[in-house]
Amino acid sequence: MSMINYASREINCKIVYYGPGLGGKTTNLETIYGKVAPDTRGKMVSLATETERTLFFDFLPVDLGTVKGFKTRFHLYTVPGQVYYNASRKLILKGVDGIVFVADSQVDRMEANIEAMQNLYDNMAEYGYDLTKIPFLVQYNKRDLPNASPIDELQAQINPGWPVEDAADQREQPDEHHEGEFIVQQIDGAWIRRAPYFEAVAVSGAGVFETLKAVAKLVLKSLQ
Repeated sequence: MSMINYASREINCKIVYYGPGLGGKTTNLETIYGKVAPDTRGKMVSLATETERTLFFDFLPVDLGTVKGFKTRFHLYTVPGQVYYNASRKLILKGVDGIVFVADSQVDRMEANIEAMQNLYDNMAEYGYDLTKIPFLVQYNKRDLPNASPIDELQAQINPGWPVEDAADQREQPDEHHEGEFIVQQIDGAWIRRAPYFEAVAVSGAGVFETLKAVAKLVLKSLQ
């Protein structure tokens, strides 16, 4: 999916921020854009709809190293949150290398989160992409709000995991970001794998770069 530019010795990778409307996708990108060095980023492009914007820009991180002598340029995209714009959502997913699902932690947004996650699976399947086999993680945004759901509840509803069918992978794999938790574990006799997750308050920047760094590392690992 990634594109190689031999002239500039760069590998171009596409990361898409997906999720329900007003969940914090745009705020994530605006925060990142505002804090990365101006000489490493391209222009931010905004495509406005009636209710929200689709943003994208590219940047060249200087602290992630190279892949076989090539620098890695990341192109970050958001998708429209409203289901009405599903054609745009689907188009933006084409050629994706990594996905961040930005969930809204508020109790009354649980249904919208679940709907958006199902929509992501459906759109990926139409391209023949397997979400369980590409760099993918979940960000639980708006953790500072008083009506934020507990993480356990969000995990159960949004990131319950998928079956691990390969016997070689059926072993406990610790979650390096959360002590005492596991990415792969056996529950009620069944082995499951969950996507890594991060907590965030995108308006303040909390958790934004931790999320980006984690998905970028997964993308780089997939290229090696």
